[in-house]
Amino acid sequence: MTTETPRWFTSSYSSNGGACVEVAANLIASRGEVPVRDSKDPNGPALAFEPCAWSSFVAALKRGEFPAT
Repeated sequence: MTTETPRWFTSSYSSNGGACVEVAANLIASRGEVPVRDSKDPNGPALAFEPCAWSSFVAALKRGEFPAT
């Protein structure tokens, strides 16, 4: 069995001084999850979302359902 390594990326829209999240979307097919972690703590924990839940969250962000404060 091979274990695929997460390929972490930050959104190209993230230019807020390091307060970002990183996503490893390459694991959707092999593990059925979307890991997300804090970019300031790359060795810390990651949350794992189901692909449908992650897609719904991103769509809500794009619609402006979570206003910036």
